[in-house]
Amino acid sequence: MQTKEYTCQVDGKTITATFSDLADQAHGSVIVKSGNTAVLATAVMSPVEKKDLDYFPLVVDYEEKFYAAGLLLGGRFMKREGRPSEEAILAGRMVDRTIRPLFDHNVRNEVQVVITVLSIDEEQDPDVLGIIAASLALGTSNIPWAGPVGAVRIGINQKGDSFTVNPNYTEREDCYLDMLVCGKGGNINMIETAGGQVSEDEASKAFEKAIEEITKLEEWQNKIIKEVGETKKEAPEHKENTELVKLYEDKIGYKKMVDYVFGHGAGKTGINMLFDEWRDMLEEAFPEDASMVTKGFHFMHEQIDIALHKEALENNKRPDGRGFDEVRDLHAQAGGVSDSLHGVGIFYRGGTHVLSVLTLGGPQDSQLVEGMEFRGKKHFMHHYNFPPFSSGETGRIGGVNRRAIGHGALAEKALKAVLPTHEEFPYTMRLVSESMASNGSTSMASVCGSTLALMDAGVPIKRPVAGIAMGLMTDGKTHKVLTDIQGPEDHHGDMDFKVAGTNEGITAIQMDVKVDGIPVDVLKEALKDAKAARLHILKTITSAIPEPRKEMKESAPRVISLPIDEEKIGLLIGPGGKTIRGLVEQTGAQIDVEQDGEDRVIITGKKEATDKALEAVGAITKEWSVGDTTEGEVVKLFDFGAVVKISDYAEGLVHISEIAPDRIENIAEYVCTGDTVPVKVIKTDMGGKLSLSIKQADPDYAKKRGKKACDAEVIKKSDNGRGRPGGRQ
Repeated sequence: MQTKEYTCQVDGKTITATFSDLADQAHGSVIVKSGNTAVLATAVMSPVEKKDLDYFPLVVDYEEKFYAAGLLLGGRFMKREGRPSEEAILAGRMVDRTIRPLFDHNVRNEVQVVITVLSIDEEQDPDVLGIIAASLALGTSNIPWAGPVGAVRIGINQKGDSFTVNPNYTEREDCYLDMLVCGKGGNINMIETAGGQVSEDEASKAFEKAIEEITKLEEWQNKIIKEVGETKKEAPEHKENTELVKLYEDKIGYKKMVDYVFGHGAGKTGINMLFDEWRDMLEEAFPEDASMVTKGFHFMHEQIDIALHKEALENNKRPDGRGFDEVRDLHAQAGGVSDSLHGVGIFYRGGTHVLSVLTLGGPQDSQLVEGMEFRGKKHFMHHYNFPPFSSGETGRIGGVNRRAIGHGALAEKALKAVLPTHEEFPYTMRLVSESMASNGSTSMASVCGSTLALMDAGVPIKRPVAGIAMGLMTDGKTHKVLTDIQGPEDHHGDMDFKVAGTNEGITAIQMDVKVDGIPVDVLKEALKDAKAARLHILKTITSAIPEPRKEMKESAPRVISLPIDEEKIGLLIGPGGKTIRGLVEQTGAQIDVEQDGEDRVIITGKKEATDKALEAVGAITKEWSVGDTTEGEVVKLFDFGAVVKISDYAEGLVHISEIAPDRIENIAEYVCTGDTVPVKVIKTDMGGKLSLSIKQADPDYAKKRGKKACDAEVIKKSDNGRGRPGGRQ
């Protein structure tokens, strides 16, 4: 085995790249390691060009291996890796979004990049290493690609703290900012961020810090590529099809195309009309060559791309006539559809319409996740669906693609920063956002719709969250930042920069581009405009519902969480679970005991059922304290006192001296079994035994009752004082 190693220091952490003949059939391969986390990246390009395609066929796969975690994961009957986890899909999307803009999109050879996680420790997330490894595998291969790129994670633990570069898993748990940034040549081409209401200034400084570290990684990779990299294959030249050019110029031309794209309100409508007419022209001109229709569509997309850039940069025009910083018409609604739904949000932004629905459940409804990186319970989920009708198309319903998972995770990330803690609000929450009509950033509309649904359900979120997608038109010299991009501006523009947050700051950022990268100054400008748009949208949201509802819907379950002493857990559960099962049958509520932190009892069900269960559980778990007063039933008499049952699960001893203010000789003259008497707790001990007093609860009790002997009363002897009665609480 032949190997060659290269190392680089990033903020004191060593990254090692190992090149060997381990995967020597691949056109490029490398193992990148930091600590005990290691990833293998391979890159392969097919030898045959698929000339009938009208797109660049790139596939990125991110493979998690259970052995990497040193655990036998999977189900009881299946120990083989199945479909990728959500974390793997999101990591693969980050690699894809980073490397894709640096390919020549005239290439029609299939390219596949595979990231395989070989080992993982508790320090280094493999996603950053996966991006660097993909960059090195492509950079040292013969595949035409304009890298390398660097990738770095920037964290801030608390407001005002200094930056942490590539924080470990433990550090990231409390991160006020968790930002993954990729780029090259001083520009940024991919961002994935979670924030705890971070300011625009803090985000901008994080961009600048990331560029510093990315530059070091670029220089390191360039030295490696220069030493071991192969000569790149030539990308095919872009040759204009003269037949298509002539048909376009004769039948449509620039002016007519601009009239279509810029003269029909939303832009998308005009483009659809243009393509309908163009298809007829293509089929008439090339009746024997179906491939010319495909090529013709690709050609027309290029012309629209040129027109959108030219009109924006030279004539300050957008397809729908809006100003560059103008948000489309908004509509927000909290509630509706059906009273059986726990929380509903409906949000419109121009031609983008989203319905978000929240369903509440108890802790037992949480999602159990057993993955390579994360193992535990999820109490909050956001899922996103994009049915074909939302874009006016037909297609397959069912299944979830990578885009849907990515959009769902982005909105989930944006909302997590404002959710109450699980201790404060012990519910499991599942949000589902349905794209009903799409014309630009349904993911950010999902954030807005979900905020409305959360508040409609009465979830005590800290603040409402809104999201907006920013775009860019640039020729490399001048640029225009676009607020609230619609479909054509997203498809033909140079940047999709999504920013979500509250009126206090940013909770999530996601960016991908179609150019090599975006300068930090342009991103600062986009952040400023995004904040203005976000505040504008928040006004619409809060005009629909200013704060979370005080009361939940009748249809929603009630979840009550109360602490329980560890010593009481056995009493609540009972022998073989008999007691807790009986309470469930008796009340109709679900009762669970959580012991993964503070010991707690969780009661879930409809209001009437949870009220009954709370009363029953409270009786079992109640901690009686000195000074508490209540009434109880006398259940036993001894010559020295009486045992009084104060609940189904607690009793205590009233000593004969605690019955009346004056001394009494015969206890049976003042209390009898079956009597209901007032008592006050005067002492508790470590074993949970209670000492009670009648005279301290009511000094006149003995006088009011009068001296009356109990009929046929049996007085129990004290067993010489050794058998003091009493009950555990």
